[in-house]
Amino acid sequence: MSVAQTEAGPLPHYVSTAPFEPESAETLTAEQEEFYRASQWRIMWWRFRRHKIAVVAMVVLGLMYGSALLTEFLAPYEVSSRDSGYIYAPPQPVHLFHEGKFVGPFVYGFSMKLNMEKMKREFTPDTDTVQPLRFFCRGDEYRFWGLFDADLHLVCPAEDGTFFLMGTDRLGRDMFSRIIYGTRISLTVGLLGIAVSFLIGIVLGGISGYYGGWVDSVIQRMIEIVRSFPELPLWMALSAALPVTWSPILIYFGITIILGMLDWPGLARAVRSKFLALREEDFATAAVLMGASPGRVIGRHLLPSFTSHLIASLTLSVPSMILGETALSFLGLGLRPPITSWGVLLNEAQNINVVALYPWLMLPVLPVLVVVLAFNFLGDGLRDAADPYN
Repeated sequence: MSVAQTEAGPLPHYVSTAPFEPESAETLTAEQEEFYRASQWRIMWWRFRRHKIAVVAMVVLGLMYGSALLTEFLAPYEVSSRDSGYIYAPPQPVHLFHEGKFVGPFVYGFSMKLNMEKMKREFTPDTDTVQPLRFFCRGDEYRFWGLFDADLHLVCPAEDGTFFLMGTDRLGRDMFSRIIYGTRISLTVGLLGIAVSFLIGIVLGGISGYYGGWVDSVIQRMIEIVRSFPELPLWMALSAALPVTWSPILIYFGITIILGMLDWPGLARAVRSKFLALREEDFATAAVLMGASPGRVIGRHLLPSFTSHLIASLTLSVPSMILGETALSFLGLGLRPPITSWGVLLNEAQNINVVALYPWLMLPVLPVLVVVLAFNFLGDGLRDAADPYN
């Protein structure tokens, strides 16, 4: 009797009768081959894309840094433009419909009266005055990046109208335009400060971890001395030491260097610990035996081994720089007018009575919160994707 048969009849046939498709197997093999041949950076990118919040944060930061390139064009008004008739004017929300009809983006005008009992100007929306917004229009003149004169804006108020999306300050200056101008300063302070911090931290941390011995002991004691000082008072003392006769540009670079010089110890410790572990690896020992100089071993073999972790650390360190500049400027010891930053704008909101009457002066806090959260989410995503083989 055949092995495929029994007394009850033939055994059931469990083999698939579908035709063989070699293309699907080849496709699967090609996908697997692409994965196994991919570089670490490519796998890191694939894993980062799966972190949706980090991707959204990267897009938000990209838009904010992109806006810093087009500050003058995006702002409805020039940074120093003022209207004495609209001092402490409240925000004007944008509407699309008026009396049930679609009009397009517009704002209502203001009617103002002086309240002698409270000694303040009271603005109320005038729903009879519809002021359509203009786009890609001619407005206040400015010098684009200080290179040439222009007057083209993305959005402008109606002719003889106003457009104060976030209200005005004590001089009648548009808060929304000033926040946009402050974006360029506040965001670049973080980048320049991190450049200084990373340069010092990587150099000193690399030397400490690679050589060890008394060199390591001296650098570590120096780090402990720097970290023993209270951070904010030290920032305030060094910022107050900057000469008041310096120009705003020199003050800007001085604050940047101060922030960078006080933020490097944490990075130096991280680099040292990595070097202590990696310098004993076979690839580092082989490079030394082949005659590579210490600089080449550090720059060519050790640093690239954890570059992804450095990038994650960078994104997590930028918010501390931005918060440091904001805090110093808020206290009046950082950047000073005519430079406009988010901290400088918040400096005008120190008086609690003013904030109680004109709460829109606290709106510069919003971009600070958005940027800090976005950098933290981006750093979390990069940190998770930094070691894609785990």
